[in-house]
Amino acid sequence: MATKEFIVAIELGSSKVTGIAGQKNLDGSINVLAVVKEESSSFIRKGVVYNIDKTALCISNIVKKLTNQLKTEITRVYVGVGGQSIRSVRNVITKELPADTKVTEQMVIDLMDANNTIKYPDQEILDVAIQEYKVDAQYQTDPVGIQCTHLEGNFLNILQRNTFYKNLNKCFENAGVNVAQMYISPIALADSVLTETEKRSGCALVDIGADTTTVSVYNKNILRHLAVIPLGSHNITKDIASLQIEESEAEKMKLKYGCAYTDNNEIDNNLKLPIDGDREVDSRKFIEIVEGRLEEIIENVWNQIPSDYYEKLLLGGIILTGGGSNIKNIEKAFYNYTHLDKIRVAKFVNHTIKSTNADINAKNGMMNTLLGLLIKGDQNCAGVEVDPTNLFDTASATSLNGPISLSQRADTAKKPGVVPTEAEKRKAEEEAQRKREEEERRREEEEAERKRKEEEEAKRIAEEKRRNSPLNKAIRWFKKVASDMAEE
Repeated sequence: MATKEFIVAIELGSSKVTGIAGQKNLDGSINVLAVVKEESSSFIRKGVVYNIDKTALCISNIVKKLTNQLKTEITRVYVGVGGQSIRSVRNVITKELPADTKVTEQMVIDLMDANNTIKYPDQEILDVAIQEYKVDAQYQTDPVGIQCTHLEGNFLNILQRNTFYKNLNKCFENAGVNVAQMYISPIALADSVLTETEKRSGCALVDIGADTTTVSVYNKNILRHLAVIPLGSHNITKDIASLQIEESEAEKMKLKYGCAYTDNNEIDNNLKLPIDGDREVDSRKFIEIVEGRLEEIIENVWNQIPSDYYEKLLLGGIILTGGGSNIKNIEKAFYNYTHLDKIRVAKFVNHTIKSTNADINAKNGMMNTLLGLLIKGDQNCAGVEVDPTNLFDTASATSLNGPISLSQRADTAKKPGVVPTEAEKRKAEEEAQRKREEEERRREEEEAERKRKEEEEAKRIAEEKRRNSPLNKAIRWFKKVASDMAEE
């Protein structure tokens, strides 16, 4: 039987593209209905699309596979935006005010608009995380209603290269797949694996992927820093492969023998690890290769945390997730470098997920971002039922009512982490242009009306002056005298 209501999310990773469909229950839990994936290493590198045609074909295949399993058309999908080019940049907008001026909501909007219009060379603002507002010398999250002479807005702009942003949008356009919403993947991941206490007290979320490691720093429930490091667990595999073995065999050795930290006293100098039927490698050499690359990753992660502020406020510690967090003793390796007591591995999302899929039930952190995107979904992605006997069914997809009423229209309210698609940006720009033209036309009409009234007033005043001039008064007096004499 076809499913009438579900949510679909797609994650474009460096090693694979994964699609998932799930149904939200009344108790808030999610039933996973289908999971499909395809290899992507030949056209996506470090989380960034490099081959539009191959990526579009992959997306199309993912949607077709999900459609076949669900027996229902897919009208839209949720998409994660990540990759090496994403980074955060701080920006400050200030406004000087007359003495005893009370801050209004419009003043705050003007600060946000001024920040949003800033142009970065070859980069696009995906989202803005408002840090706080400085009202004279005090920091406030809501400055409206406070009297001050100096208002300052502190913003964290999340950027991505223009080319990569446009490539991602082009892939879905070419695949003929509608995008319900695009989410910044690290934010969707953080919302699904971090606790409110960790976000509030301060923490660093480290997502160790195949080709990249993403660092997200939170404090007081606000995203303070976001960076993507071009190093991941696959770099360890490549280092092992430098022993002149195939990468597939190196990956197996990493998973079987890899360890983030081994005490020197526990290393057996005589132990040999088998590479294949004929070759072996010294255990110590293998350990040095793995630990050396991991130490480099940890060092880069720690360098992303501004030591003058956040290092003292990471009371929630470091939370590790992603496939690379499964390596043995990873917590010990991070502790040895950072000396933070609170280090945990987030193996799964903080949400009830019901599934029979082995990859999800493994709870190894590799599906956390995809599940985070699924949790974010609030629009029904189901269309019409598919007839398996009709391979050429081109009926248009229409929304169907399900057990839970999900909104069928895009929510226009701006949510944290939501990235406007290329089409949405064009529509917004067209709407802004229309409003500017209307405002310009209104100003022109008002100016024309003002000039008309000024001219009429000038004519009235001139006529009044002419009528009240001495000459006109004398003429009117003589006319009256002559008229009186004629009557007599």
